[in-house]
Amino acid sequence: MAIIKPFKGIRPPKDLVEQVESRPYDVLDSEEARAEAGDNEKSLYHIIKPEIDFPVGTSEYDPRVYEKAAENFQKFQDKGWLVQDACEHYYIYAQTMNGKTQYGLVVCAHTDDYMAGRIKKHELTRRDKEEDRMKHVRVNNANIEPVFFAYPDNAVLNEILMRYAATEPEYDFIAPIDGFRHQFWVINDDKDTQTITDEFAKMPSLYIADGHHRSAAAALVGAEKQKQNPNHNGTEEYNFFMAVCFQASQLTILDYNRVVKDLNGMSSEEFLAALQVNFIVEDKGTEIYKPQQLHEFSLYLDQHWFSLKAKEGTYDNNDPIGVLDVDISSRLILDEILNIGDLRSSQRIDFVGGLRGLGELKRRVDSGEMRAALALYPVSMQQIMDIADSGKIMPPKATWFEPKLRSGLVIHKLS
Repeated sequence: MAIIKPFKGIRPPKDLVEQVESRPYDVLDSEEARAEAGDNEKSLYHIIKPEIDFPVGTSEYDPRVYEKAAENFQKFQDKGWLVQDACEHYYIYAQTMNGKTQYGLVVCAHTDDYMAGRIKKHELTRRDKEEDRMKHVRVNNANIEPVFFAYPDNAVLNEILMRYAATEPEYDFIAPIDGFRHQFWVINDDKDTQTITDEFAKMPSLYIADGHHRSAAAALVGAEKQKQNPNHNGTEEYNFFMAVCFQASQLTILDYNRVVKDLNGMSSEEFLAALQVNFIVEDKGTEIYKPQQLHEFSLYLDQHWFSLKAKEGTYDNNDPIGVLDVDISSRLILDEILNIGDLRSSQRIDFVGGLRGLGELKRRVDSGEMRAALALYPVSMQQIMDIADSGKIMPPKATWFEPKLRSGLVIHKLS
C-alpha cells in the first residue's frame, strides 16, 4: 500500500505567484537562473539557485550558497511572499501543453515507502547529486521542490480531479519560457481528502517519473532524522516528502536524442556500412525525418536523414530492458560501433530533450559542433512501469517528461 498524507503547504499569495514561481533547479544553469531572476527579489531562484546572490563564478556547492538558501527561505516567509496554510490539504496541479492537460495530486509520500521499494525508480542516482539535494533539504528543513510520480489510472481519483477542475483555480497562469498553462487548486473537503488517502492505500506502488535524486535525498534525510530523534514515533513530518502524482495515461514522454562528436575514426561510408549489420538503413533525403515506430531510429549525417530499423534478433521482446530503443542504440551503435560505452561520463556524446525538436539535432551537426545525431522513438509510461516492477534500471538518458513541474507553487516543511 502507498502511504500518503495531506500537509500544510507553504505557498505564495495569489497575487504573487507569478513573481515567485520558477523552473526546477536542475533544468538551467546558474547564469540562466541569474538572468531569469533579474531584479526580481521574490524569484524562487534565490532559494533553489542561491548562487545567483554571489559573484559570477561562485560554485553552487559552496557552503555559503546552502546557507544563503535557508536565509532566503526565511526571508520569503518573513516578508509574506510565502505563507503556510493553517490546515493540512491535498492540492491539485494541472499543466496544459499543446492543448493537452494533465492533472496531478500534490501529496506527501512516506520515506519508508521509498526505502522499501514501494516507490519504484527506473534510473540510477549519483551520490554527489544526492548529497547536494540532501544538503538543500537539511539546511531549509523543507522540500522546496516536489518530485514527479505516476500512478495507475484510477476512476475514483479522476472523478475528484475533474470535479475540482470545473471550479475556479487558486492559481492560473502561463509560464514564461515554456509558454505552458499551470493551474492549482486547494482541496478543502474532508471527505475528498479521506477518499484520496484511501485510494492511494489500495495501490501497491507509486512510480518516480522525474526527480530520482530529490526522492533519494528526501528519503535519506528523513532516515537521518529518525535516527536523531530518540522519541521517534513515525508520525513526524520528516517521515514524508512532497510529490505531484499523475495518472500514468496522462503523461507525455518525449524522445531523448543523442548527438556524437565523432565517428570513432570511420568515414561516413564506413559508419553506414557498419550500421547495416544490425539495421535496415534507408536514405530519407534532406527533409527532417522522425522515427515512426519502436525500433526505428533517425540518423542525421552529412546533411541527410536516414531511417535505421533494428533487424529481428537484435532485441529481446521478453526482456523489459533489452526491448528498449535506448538499449538497442546504446549496445549496437554507441558502444559496438562508436566505442562510447559509458553514457554518463563520455565527453564524445551529448543529449537533447525532444521538446527542442529534431531541428536542434540538425543545427548542432550542421554547425560542425557534432558529427552525427540519432533520434529515438519515445519510451512509453508502461515500459517505465514494467521496468520498475521488474526491479531493473533503465539505461541513462532514457526519458524526457514534459511539461516540467514549476517550482514555488507549494512547499513542504519537515517540522
